[in-house]
Amino acid sequence: MKSGKVYIIGAGPGDPELLTLKGKSCIEEADVIIYDHLVNKKLLEFAKDGAELIYVGKIAGRHTKSQGEINSLLVNKAKDGMILARLKGGDPFIFGRGGEEALELADNGIPFEIIPGVTAAISVPAYAGIPLTHRDFNSSIAFITGHEERSKGVSRVAWEKISSGIENLVFFMGVKNISTIVKNLIDNGRDPDTPVAVIRRGTTPFQETVIGNLKNITELVKEKGIKPPAVIVVGEVVKLRDRLNWFEEKPLFGKRILITRAKGQAENFVKLVEGAGAIPILFPTIETVHPDSWNMLDRSINRLDTYHWIIFTSVNSVRFFVERLKFNGKDIRDLKGIKICAIGAKTATSIESLGIKVDVVPEEYIAEGIIGVMQNYEIQGKKILLPRAAVARDILPHELKKMGAEIDVVDVYKTVKPAERVDSIKEMLKNRDIDVVTFTSSSTVKNFISYFENGDRRKFLEDVIIACLGPVTAMTVEECGLKSDIVSDEYTIERFTEKIIEYFEGD
Repeated sequence: MKSGKVYIIGAGPGDPELLTLKGKSCIEEADVIIYDHLVNKKLLEFAKDGAELIYVGKIAGRHTKSQGEINSLLVNKAKDGMILARLKGGDPFIFGRGGEEALELADNGIPFEIIPGVTAAISVPAYAGIPLTHRDFNSSIAFITGHEERSKGVSRVAWEKISSGIENLVFFMGVKNISTIVKNLIDNGRDPDTPVAVIRRGTTPFQETVIGNLKNITELVKEKGIKPPAVIVVGEVVKLRDRLNWFEEKPLFGKRILITRAKGQAENFVKLVEGAGAIPILFPTIETVHPDSWNMLDRSINRLDTYHWIIFTSVNSVRFFVERLKFNGKDIRDLKGIKICAIGAKTATSIESLGIKVDVVPEEYIAEGIIGVMQNYEIQGKKILLPRAAVARDILPHELKKMGAEIDVVDVYKTVKPAERVDSIKEMLKNRDIDVVTFTSSSTVKNFISYFENGDRRKFLEDVIIACLGPVTAMTVEECGLKSDIVSDEYTIERFTEKIIEYFEGD
């Protein structure tokens, strides 16, 4: 049997966007992905369907597999003809034991490639606003392990040389041994006033940075409860953090934002809040599925030539309508001569991406906006198709009928309530581990509230900021006996995110 191949890939320091393009393509190719504890799990989303995922993480005192077992796993899977992606945090050749694994593959005649990664040594200080080199401060750097193997007996770190001979020092895995590191440096001539930074979970929204000097850093780390994983930087460049701290100054840095939007629609919202430094917590309270029956929609699709207008009130209504249009053997050519109204810019974009011209988009992205703009058209006696969710407000068809139009309201999808993660979300709310709960529609409000007994609503949400996309959603929150702290004045996720940012910047 032809031997497989192993890609030993540096997965970066934590921020998934720091993965290299080559690393991503190798993950996409792999039949088996073997990954460590510090690898961001989002990278596993690049795996192809059917790929085998094997976790071999090591935490202090708890190793799922020994290094020898990992080496054997790589060799055996490759001998079975598999393509492997071996994902390692940071860079595999910088204190990542990638060299040991590569030697094992070489000794067994297994083809392999090394895909370098962004090492924590440079990226974590950068995210903390600390450049490792600056011509006013240093001309040398050293990367040092802060956790040597106990079996070595004698330290292989030349403390007498690095303490006074190298300006900037970066220690990996040194939090537990920080008192020993500090003592060795001072005992070997390093100035006790030398600045020190300890950066935990760097490049992620959970990043914590403690600044001190060799005299006090051990006590500061203890006071702040800093635990691994962390990087320690020793040197005068640490002083630059006061002016260069960019990541932790993001407007939503570290804020935990619960997103209740449907899973398929949350991607852009997640990206926006992450870009502002927040920690998105996905908890979709609605899921869009097919309606109970397609009969009414199929009947309307098969007589499209009788309609003068089609009004789309969401991206979902477009998606399900087009899906059913194709099912009935039709396409966009069958919409010839029909005027199209879209409730908002995103809905309009989804329609125009199909090559269909949108005739009307109201300035206000709600039913009332459509009603207002349709008053500019002669719709007396005109026939209008309104494909929408199974349960929706009746104001739009009611008002259009009052204008003399003939309305066919057809269900193209319905929303249901998922039952995922309810207990864990309640626990997070109870422990005050969520800062903001966001609602993008009345349905998300009603479904979220339904998970709580009446008496529990205030108890779980009393210290939580409630943010709503538009006044209609905010009204539903009030009807449930709660208060909205943030209400977007525009019906777009972009503006919604801006309003959340404005709220915190005003603190």
